[in-house]
Parts: sequence; C-alpha cells; structure tokens
Amino acid sequence: MEFYKANKLDIEGVAQLFDLYRQFYEQPENLTEAHKFIEERLLIGDSIIFVAKKEEQYVGFAQLYPTYSSISMKKAWILNDLFVTENVRQSGVAQQLLQLAIELCHQTDAKYLTLETASTNVKAKKLYKKNGFVCDATFEHYTLSFASTDNKVI
Repeated sequence: MEFYKANKLDIEGVAQLFDLYRQFYEQPENLTEAHKFIEERLLIGDSIIFVAKKEEQYVGFAQLYPTYSSISMKKAWILNDLFVTENVRQSGVAQQLLQLAIELCHQTDAKYLTLETASTNVKAKKLYKKNGFVCDATFEHYTLSFASTDNKVI
C-alpha cells in the first residue's frame, strides 16, 4: 500500500474516488464535475489531498482545507472528505489517511482538526473516537445553504 500527498498526476484517480464518495452521500454520479472540482483543488492548491494506492489502484483519499482559529490566532484544518473503497475497508487504509491528516496538523502547528460526518456513519464515528476526536456538545452548528439551479450571476 502506498500513501502520499496527491499532485496533478493524480487528478483522474482522485476524481474517480471523489465521485464514489459523493455517491456514498447519495449524490448523483457526475465524474465530469468531480474531475473538474479535483483538478481545481490540486492546481490552485487550496486543499491538501492524501491518497492511498494498492497495486497502482486508487483505493482511498482524504481532503483537508485550511482555516484559522481567531481565538487562538492559529491555523486549523477541516477534514472535509475521507473515503475508502469497499474492497479495502477494514484494512487500516482510513486509519492511515487519518494519521496523515493528524501529522499535517502537527507539521503546521495547527490548533485543531475538525470534521463532520453523517450521524448514521457508525464505522467512521468509531474511527474518529478511537483517534481522540470528541463530538462537540458545546457549540451548535448552523448552515445557510445557497441552492442554485443554474450558474447565473445576479
């Protein structure tokens, strides 16, 4: 198994995983847009993506976005995406990808690493708790969604 930080040579493989990840969260298949999204992230460099490959096959990825903690005046990271293909689940791939994310936080002197997952994603929650993540019961999380049916600028 090979784990490393993705680069532009990994766009196609990561895009395929990203599309499967979105389908896991009940989004329609859209490899074209997944490819475009991942290509933008890697070329612009506004996220860090770690990949897992087994015998040249992409089997997992983790995508992190930087943010900042105003209170502590330090960098922080959002683990936005973590996905492992079914054929290698329960083999330590998710743990290794999570460990790379944690190491990135140490290397960048981050204040924290945060994430969210579906309340029904029992296996992921078990992994996060095993690694010291704590479900925040202090702060409420609010979201304002902006649904667009077209890409018109008003």
